[in-house]
Amino acid sequence: MDALLLARLQFGIVTVYHYFFVPVTLGLSVLIAIMETIYVKTGDEHWKKAVKFWGKLFLINFAIGVATGIVQEFQFGMNWSEYSRFMGDIFGAPLAIEALLAFYIESVFIGVWIFGWDKLSPKAHCAVAWMVAIGSNLSAVWILIANSFMQQPVGYVLRNGRAEMVDFFALASNGHVWVQWPHVFASAVATAGFFVAGIAAWHLARRSENLEVFRKSFSLAIVYALVGTVLVTLVGHSQSQYMMKIQPMKMASAEALWETENPASMSLFTIGNEAERKDVWAIKVPGLLSFLAYNHFEGEVKGIKDLQEEYVKTYGPGDYVPPVAVSYWTFRLMVGAGFAMLLLGLWGLWAVMKNRAVDSPLMLKLMFWGIALPFIANSTGWMFTEIARQPWIVFGLQKTVEGLSPTGTVSAGHVLFSLVSFSLLYAVLMVVEIHLLKKYAGAGIVEDAGESSVPAGAR
Repeated sequence: MDALLLARLQFGIVTVYHYFFVPVTLGLSVLIAIMETIYVKTGDEHWKKAVKFWGKLFLINFAIGVATGIVQEFQFGMNWSEYSRFMGDIFGAPLAIEALLAFYIESVFIGVWIFGWDKLSPKAHCAVAWMVAIGSNLSAVWILIANSFMQQPVGYVLRNGRAEMVDFFALASNGHVWVQWPHVFASAVATAGFFVAGIAAWHLARRSENLEVFRKSFSLAIVYALVGTVLVTLVGHSQSQYMMKIQPMKMASAEALWETENPASMSLFTIGNEAERKDVWAIKVPGLLSFLAYNHFEGEVKGIKDLQEEYVKTYGPGDYVPPVAVSYWTFRLMVGAGFAMLLLGLWGLWAVMKNRAVDSPLMLKLMFWGIALPFIANSTGWMFTEIARQPWIVFGLQKTVEGLSPTGTVSAGHVLFSLVSFSLLYAVLMVVEIHLLKKYAGAGIVEDAGESSVPAGAR
């Protein structure tokens, strides 16, 4: 058993599990705040019912998301103690701010929002909803500031064998953050939009009670989802261009581009020989990769072989090529799911504009199953982001193998035990999440005299 492989598997599995919940929390918090704003502005009770219904699902998702996220931080000390020693001075600051500021804002105002329906004025309660949304998304900002240092180290000096922060402003204003966070936020908007639209479509197809609530929810959610999908596409383009500057090997691996090209062709489908670093068979569009990189159809894009030689000269002997096949296909799954979301969103918007949403059974059915699309895009997108950075855990400063806890302290057997334990625990939590969402989403809007939106089983 290889402790490094097991530790990477554990972190990857736990992260993917956790990230199923994060985009829903980020995007749904904003969408619920928008719904409540509409209710306050119009006084339409349908929107109040919508806020309470979707609020139940938000709270279920939030609770499970917190439970799965706590373990993330412990892994830094358990399996990655050398990484924590090297990066602690930098990584600790944004994570502490996230916990002490953003997460507390989110948590406190969630409590006020849950129990404040009859204790606050409608405007004050709506303001609380916006504070929840702001706190949720501020948490994402600080976590991505920490992650962006791993992608593009800034504001540090190497001293005593560690990276020590010398410029907090440089860390917080890292250029990578401001292409990464908009991408994450837009993907969260799209995820929440399709989540709400899919569940609303399920109720519309079955002509559930309170049909008008679901019709209004669907109409707003499909616009929200489409806006998020368009934004994530545009921001993703900018992020790819930025990636070309700071991590060209990542883009080369995303395209299985072995040789430097000018103009560079974009691969639509490639079967490659990774061991010999060459194509076996490929379909490519001439010049398109250059256009994506430079906004015109000419421009050099360096290939994997040349970049490997450059990295050896810069960082010393070693293999600096990430797993190309995994990088290539996760990138395409992300992009493919994104384009499917765009088409489905346009169809849904057309049905809403033509007042045909309720009378389009095929569209409603596809919209329900379309809930899965943003989750596929989010998961494969993060897998690509982290796997295609290998062999670096902190790009240019520390390799992944160097961040592992000493084997004398944490053996492969220890890691295997925690890997199996956490995987099973997270699988159980995922089953609980799906069961609760299915129960409360499927039940529809229950008319009662309850003042809060806490699910009855959670009181």
